[in-house]
Amino acid sequence: MVLEVCIDSVESAIAAERGGSKRVELCSGLFEGGLTPGAGLIASVRRHVAIDMFVMIRPRGGDFLYSDLEFEVMREEIASARRLGADGLVLGLLDEDGRVDLDRTRELVNLAAPLPVTFHRAIDMTPDPAAAVEDVIATGARRILTSGGASSVTQGMAEITRMVKAARGRVAIMPGGGISPENIATVALATGANEFHSSARTAVASAMNFRKQAIAMGDLRDREFQSYIVREERVRALVQALAAAPASTVGAPAD
Repeated sequence: MVLEVCIDSVESAIAAERGGSKRVELCSGLFEGGLTPGAGLIASVRRHVAIDMFVMIRPRGGDFLYSDLEFEVMREEIASARRLGADGLVLGLLDEDGRVDLDRTRELVNLAAPLPVTFHRAIDMTPDPAAAVEDVIATGARRILTSGGASSVTQGMAEITRMVKAARGRVAIMPGGGISPENIATVALATGANEFHSSARTAVASAMNFRKQAIAMGDLRDREFQSYIVREERVRALVQALAAAPASTVGAPAD
């Protein structure tokens, strides 16, 4: 089984590798659900870790209906991530009806080749995530990151199980969204998934002594003197809990 850790810094990438993660999903803007990281961050993470680095391709927050100019940016970001040493890409596009944008997703998957593409939680914003699995398969993407169309995997486990069964091994279904050392074994057993995605984040107070409270540099005022990092010990706890999880027969081929 594989644990992927979502990160937004070099420090967190190193902690994920030391904790036993086999892959990181590199993003910026985690409080917007993850955005494309800058070139400097991609290059630095590549220098410091040897595990697989999948790079988020998402030009802005909000919905997944992109303009032609935004699509142009995504193409450029894929080319840049490839040059900087990405092992895979993470992206997702929907049409105005909330369905997988087959043509443009397939175009980006082909542009990324031979690197594998993960279709991210945009699938959770479709009318029927289990039905959308077929569309993602048609684009050539290799895996799907999903919370089962719910706010967390614990709420969406029944839908994730449906998605695993619908996939029939043709695409990996990777639960993500609220995965913790306490629930990862339960999610594995209930859904039959073999790959899992976690942020493994811990809040850390700023080391600043002087703190000017009258203004804020962004809309999230309570975060001005707080950041989130991945802790090596939390990743290790996730890996250990996953290793101890009993095997599931969900999605297994019939005899």
